[in-house]
Amino acid sequence: MGETFIYPDPPTENVVMGSPVDEFDDSAREACGVVGVYARGEEAARAVFFGIYALQHRGQESAGIATSDGRSIRAHTEMGLVGQAFQEYDLSRLPGYLSIGHTRYSTTGSSNISNAQPIISKGTSVEIALGHNGNVINALELREELFDWGLSFESTADSEIIAHLISNAPADNWSDRAAYAMRRLQGAYSLVIMTVDKLVGMRDPLGVRPLCIGRLNGGWVLASESCALDHIGAEYVREVEPGEAVVIDDDGLKSVYKKSSKGSFGNCVFEQIYFSRPDSILDGTLVYSSRMAMGAELAKEFPVDADVVIGVPDSATAAAVGYSQESGIQFTEGLVKNRYVGRTFILPDQRLRELGVRRKLNYLPQILEGKKVVVVDDSIVRGTTTPHVVKLLRKGGAKEIHLRICAPPIISPCHFGVDLASKDELLAANMSVDEICDFIGADSLGFLSPEGLMKSVSGNKSQYCMGCFTGEYPIPVQLEMDKLVLEA
Repeated sequence: MGETFIYPDPPTENVVMGSPVDEFDDSAREACGVVGVYARGEEAARAVFFGIYALQHRGQESAGIATSDGRSIRAHTEMGLVGQAFQEYDLSRLPGYLSIGHTRYSTTGSSNISNAQPIISKGTSVEIALGHNGNVINALELREELFDWGLSFESTADSEIIAHLISNAPADNWSDRAAYAMRRLQGAYSLVIMTVDKLVGMRDPLGVRPLCIGRLNGGWVLASESCALDHIGAEYVREVEPGEAVVIDDDGLKSVYKKSSKGSFGNCVFEQIYFSRPDSILDGTLVYSSRMAMGAELAKEFPVDADVVIGVPDSATAAAVGYSQESGIQFTEGLVKNRYVGRTFILPDQRLRELGVRRKLNYLPQILEGKKVVVVDDSIVRGTTTPHVVKLLRKGGAKEIHLRICAPPIISPCHFGVDLASKDELLAANMSVDEICDFIGADSLGFLSPEGLMKSVSGNKSQYCMGCFTGEYPIPVQLEMDKLVLEA
């Protein structure tokens, strides 16, 4: 087994580069993006770099890449955006045809360098590097068991627990390791794993988080979303199925294990609503098309007499187009997004702080002046952003503001890899729709129904996890989890 090199030394500061906390940021936050490449003749680290670069909408707190040249595993992790974490020099120190990469948003464990991935784990019979997207709800119990095995931990993330569990599994092949992991792990986990000579992909039996397969110049790619395949010139093949483990080596790709979910899945419907890029393919459908369908369903469920339809950029743009096409009301842009907000350590002074949401959005007064406006947005979580958006549109001259949300009201937290907020922070868990409408200052408010959402994604409730909208989860959840529970 090869020697592991991990560098550079962790910085002393415990900060999130380019991601300061913002009181006006009401968006749901994803867990991570993962990519794996096995391709002889390719600079795998470079391909992985551009793959995770395409997935930064899923996580911007830290980034990392591990590689193998068939002899040893090397890794580099750093805080911040992918472009901040890696320079040409870093990639030059990561040779090999086999690589995995990770870009992180923390849902278990705080944001610091010790929790950056990939995680390296030397087990009893195998050494692995692992990248994880999701959230394991029995992590505390498993960590106590691994302590009893004599293992120690350098991070406070559930991903290290998964890595140690797999590398120390009582098994000598990947079929048995996958079976063991899926018996023990509860929750959401889409994994890219590498040994010194193999690439492994694994998806939990509910299929909560996405993971797809692509071909690259005779080699193979695993990625959270198909848009990452596009960025490196790989061809989309299929999704890793829920409960499936695949192994890639010089013999090609093999499906080595498949655990049945007995007909019920838990695909996160928020991937369709918000998380995934609109140019990705999920469940065989372009995400942009699904979001347009959400807007069309909103127009059917909540018609209104208005002059223009606008979307809150960028995730709601496709839904706004769908609303416009279904209703016959003109679509236009009424808000412009500053795409570089938050990518600095420089904090605003009080005068600039009072501008709040205008650091992120600005209005187009000649478009809005005197108009009755339908505003389409993806969701309302805590309700911190939406009132400021409505005020901004009023300042821009909008005569009426009719807010349409292409998701049902969020009444419960997520336990499977999405940082939504606790139940007492969720606006819809504590207010009626009419009360929310008054609170945000809109003239009317409509949330897409669960039935309308299912029509939009061409699915059914047994296919998707709707727990944040219904409080009913695909597996039992006893208590609301604290993301820092492993730091106690």
